[in-house]
Amino acid sequence: MTITIYGIKNCDTMKKARTWLEAHGIDYAFHDYKTVGIDAEHLNAWCDAAGWETVLNRAGTTFKKLDDAQKADLSRDTAIALMRSQPSMIKRPVLEAKGKITVGFKPETYATLFG
Repeated sequence: MTITIYGIKNCDTMKKARTWLEAHGIDYAFHDYKTVGIDAEHLNAWCDAAGWETVLNRAGTTFKKLDDAQKADLSRDTAIALMRSQPSMIKRPVLEAKGKITVGFKPETYATLFG
């Protein structure tokens, strides 16, 4: 089974998720979408599975720095375009495992998935 965790290397939430996986002996591949980028296919799949509103990180500084016109009337397509152009706007981490997409990190969610 291939497990891939997507995010940004220096993100504190990413560090917690990776530490959890390692502590539970779960092998995974790490994809840093800030340095490597992310394709539309992944973003579309994540938005299909979790909803674009969940995948888009509105709490981060990158989103908050957008002007009001860019924040207004967001749709799936405009959100995906923003996330592709500025991957820091993708909520972290995104975990692909067991045919599922998990957005964000909560130890109990990971425990249920891998339990």
